[in-house]
Amino acid sequence: MDGPDIERFGARAEAMLEELAAISEEPDRLTRRFLTPEHKRAAHLVGQWMAEAGMSVAEDALGTVRGHYGREGEAAGSNAVPRLLIGSHIDTVINAGKYDGMLGVVAGILAIEHFRDRNQRFGFAIDVLAFGDEEGSRFPTVLSSSAAVAGAFEDRWLPGLDVDGIALDQAMRDYGLDPQAVAAAALPREEALAYVEVHIEQGPVLEHQDAPLGVVTSIAGQFRTRVTVRGMAGHAGTVPMAMRQDALVAASEMVISAEAIARAHPEAAMVATVGTMKVMPGAANVVPDIVEFVLDLRASSDPPRFKALAEFTHRVEKIAAARGCTVTLETYHDCATAACAPWLQDGFARSLETLGLPAPRLVSGAGHDGQAMSKLTDFAMLFVRCKGGISHNPVEFASVRDMGLAVAALIRFIEDFDPARRH
Repeated sequence: MDGPDIERFGARAEAMLEELAAISEEPDRLTRRFLTPEHKRAAHLVGQWMAEAGMSVAEDALGTVRGHYGREGEAAGSNAVPRLLIGSHIDTVINAGKYDGMLGVVAGILAIEHFRDRNQRFGFAIDVLAFGDEEGSRFPTVLSSSAAVAGAFEDRWLPGLDVDGIALDQAMRDYGLDPQAVAAAALPREEALAYVEVHIEQGPVLEHQDAPLGVVTSIAGQFRTRVTVRGMAGHAGTVPMAMRQDALVAASEMVISAEAIARAHPEAAMVATVGTMKVMPGAANVVPDIVEFVLDLRASSDPPRFKALAEFTHRVEKIAAARGCTVTLETYHDCATAACAPWLQDGFARSLETLGLPAPRLVSGAGHDGQAMSKLTDFAMLFVRCKGGISHNPVEFASVRDMGLAVAALIRFIEDFDPARRH
């Protein structure tokens, strides 16, 4: 595969990502949350690209767009066939960059387009999957769409509300989906040979090593825990400082405590983040009586992650009691550390070596659909260098050449893919 192909792949990827980025809930920034009209428009565009690339296209009950490229000799309309799964997500965070998730979907489509142009098929089918709930930016769920494909969707997620009070099951119906059909989205285990994903790194390691691509070894485990602190509202001018039950001050101490816990565990690459906080009643002259925030806690292995959450629970209870407040915690997302399959890691490493590239291996601190898909089959990821390691930000950037190399590496991976290596 020569240089011009790599540049063409990269240029095609950039153009497609730009077209997807134009589909947003907001005119001046990219925001595309799960099951919104904008998500539906993006899904339609992706489905169109899949069809143009030679795939049959379907959409499941969670809105995942599924492009199917049949195996050699496969009869038209045949479904029960072993397949390699390639995917990522098309939902975004609020005020997002255009590469996170979308690059993996576009790379899969471009790889299939390459094989279609050469009338090339394999002894296995290939499905390209465009998931819709990887970011968890709308409902109190994360990875629900990939979990449905993996047969791990939980019905308790259906009543979960977004900020506008819309339940997940209602949003599904509004989108045109059937909540009763979720079970049918599950792929039989015997049909799933493996799941692989191309994704920007969202960190600085590859750029620091001057490597365009890298092979992921595992994805860090993650908790998302909703914390509710209750105190007593009072007049800002008349309640003495020593007599206050200020829920916001208590919550602030709790956030600092979370940071301290994470800093104490560098060996587990632990990180703690509070990125959202709701203060009530929300008036400048009233002592806050209720504060809600979400703790995002991650680590490279599960035992220290569980220990840290227990320590955090203990500390926040002490802080609340000391300030005359109460606190409740609800962990609504618990995603275990997921190890990438060595045989698939090696497959990506070989594909990089054939392109004359180094094959550094690294851990992903960000969560990905592979964590849900690991409940169905072996998985692996190929990371793409991103400028400054910046993601979840409009300045997120991957170069045309790096993206072209990623598509080329995915093509080489597929050509070399042999399910027999699994055993």
